[in-house]
Amino acid sequence: MEREEARRRAKELTELMTVEEKAAQLKYDAPPLKRLNIPAYNWWNEGLHGVARAGCATIYPQAIGMAAVFDEELLRQVADQIATECRAKFNAYSQEGDRDIYKGLTLWSPNINMFRDPRWGRGQETYGEDPYLTKKLGVAFVKGLQGNGKYLKTAACAKHFAVHSGPEAQRHEFDARATAKDMEETYLPAFEALVKEAHVEAVMGAYNRTNGEPCCASKTLIQETLRKKWGFLGHFVSDCWAIRDFHQHHKVTSTPEESAAMALKTGCDLNCGNTYLRILQAYQKGLVTEEEISRSAERLMTTRILLGMHSTDNEYDNIPYDKVECREHLHTSEEMARKGIVLLKNNGILPLDKSRLKTIGVIGPNADSRTALIGNYHGTATEYITLLRGILNEAGEETRVLYSVGCHIVKDRCEHLAWRQDRLSEARIVAKQSDVVIMNLGLNEFLEGEEGDTGNEYGSGDKQDLQLPLVQRELLEEVVGAGKPVILCVSSGSALDLSFAQEHCAAVLQLWYPGARGGKSAADILFGRCSPSGKLPVTFYKDLDELPPFEDYSMKNRTYRYMKTQALYPFGYGLTYGKVEVLGITPEKLDAEARLKVKIKNTGKVKTDEVLQIYIRNLDSAYADENYHLCGFKRICTEPGQEAELDFCVEEREFTVVDDEGRRFRDGKRFRFYAGFHQPDKRSCELSGSGVMQVELEW
Repeated sequence: MEREEARRRAKELTELMTVEEKAAQLKYDAPPLKRLNIPAYNWWNEGLHGVARAGCATIYPQAIGMAAVFDEELLRQVADQIATECRAKFNAYSQEGDRDIYKGLTLWSPNINMFRDPRWGRGQETYGEDPYLTKKLGVAFVKGLQGNGKYLKTAACAKHFAVHSGPEAQRHEFDARATAKDMEETYLPAFEALVKEAHVEAVMGAYNRTNGEPCCASKTLIQETLRKKWGFLGHFVSDCWAIRDFHQHHKVTSTPEESAAMALKTGCDLNCGNTYLRILQAYQKGLVTEEEISRSAERLMTTRILLGMHSTDNEYDNIPYDKVECREHLHTSEEMARKGIVLLKNNGILPLDKSRLKTIGVIGPNADSRTALIGNYHGTATEYITLLRGILNEAGEETRVLYSVGCHIVKDRCEHLAWRQDRLSEARIVAKQSDVVIMNLGLNEFLEGEEGDTGNEYGSGDKQDLQLPLVQRELLEEVVGAGKPVILCVSSGSALDLSFAQEHCAAVLQLWYPGARGGKSAADILFGRCSPSGKLPVTFYKDLDELPPFEDYSMKNRTYRYMKTQALYPFGYGLTYGKVEVLGITPEKLDAEARLKVKIKNTGKVKTDEVLQIYIRNLDSAYADENYHLCGFKRICTEPGQEAELDFCVEEREFTVVDDEGRRFRDGKRFRFYAGFHQPDKRSCELSGSGVMQVELEW
């Protein structure tokens, strides 16, 4: 349905409502209007990596793990499957008269904030630290969620607008100060792309202030940038209870009525929270007009009409419930997990040869943990395949598998009345009895995540440092000390300091939170059913000493684009079991863009998935990136000996720079392109054993 037609119908419908009825529709749990045949609707639903919090659904890898796949089309396919399950559940729930929270068609995903600092607990929800990667994956995800039918399959929501990435403990009163250059260069591009290219239906404001203005009532962000500059036509929603923060924490208003009026007048259409219960009082006091209430009600009804909620010819109404957790979706989840796991180190021990192994030791608090599979904002799976279960299934009857939890994930003992580290001796015994030890350490959603989220015992979901919990570090040292080869599998949604593992372990794998069946995917890689091919969407720093304070939103020394020191594992890095090389690059100037032809060859002995990455550096402009930036990527699978040629179109925007006032323009004539399977830094070349080919182009 065309938006103009939907807006016309929404306006006609809204004109039939009283001001009280219109005001009631601006809250996330909108009541029914029986006289107009409008059912109740709860706008709050989550679909970050599967339909969340409303019973069973396919749990895909956490967003950061899907970003590590560097594959727009596969992510679009995942989003389409999420939308299918969301429709299937909505259809079934509606027939039962169930219109509760988490059961609607408005999915508050994706999270496209920049993962600028590894301490941020919600970084796991993002697509990493790079604006180009984030916007490409974000656009693909939104297109998958919203579909290309007559009606929206589901309505996606770009969040959290804008400049939002911690600290979680301070988010309700924090003011994120960002320069005009950093805004245009880093914090806003992904949001702009989702509005202009993907036509995202909703945008959610952040809790914090940005440069002094609360994000859910920012004239700069909502009116000047989102509506006027970018032409956004959908609806704007507050983060949950963020408008209450105006008077309680930000102190920009004095009463709930003033907060409601400030948000509504600026253009916040929907309130996740209850402050808009005061809209009528604000109206009666003259703080808002009926026209302003009507404007937001019309936008919200437009979205509902675009979703086909008031139509009889909606193709999505026929999606059956058996699409939920169907075999096709489970296979896609496993595929995404396999392709997102990143091999950080391998001394040749991987892939494992079962015929040479009599006993495998599996040790670690995440090895048989469902929580380590799923990350935050998740649904419920019918079946969970942990790493231990995946290894047991793969090892079969010929190879013995011994298991020890080794330690609690964070506490100093597993049994309340036991000695400190009461499982350490068991772990040593298992290690001594084994030919090889596979350890699974790391974090989970209770140790990194959202402030105040499900059971977070620390109150804030941010990490204090990059270290594994002390009990896990002690466990790792003890097991390594047993003298057997150790393969470390890390479950986390963010970068950790793996320096000890890099030095002492035979292999290191970053699993992320790989989804409900992630243990099967990890086992496929450990035992060589496929070659690992994930790439890091974030920098793994050596420590925090080189980073600015967490509260500092300047990009100086942050991420691969601006850092001046060497990373432990760089952005874009990831090993395989094979070897693919770049043979040559041919650049060609187009009108305002450039075309690159890159020849590659699989010179290894195994079928290999790889991600070819293109980086660009402006050699002339004083406003150019400190280093270089990603401007293209493609995933490709090749057989041994196979050659291939890949075409890249480097868009005009990638040749532009941003000055200190935030103006984007073209500057400079000489550009250097880098093509390889990692970024062109010294550390990546050292770790992977292969270089990056480069070529220059003069405009």
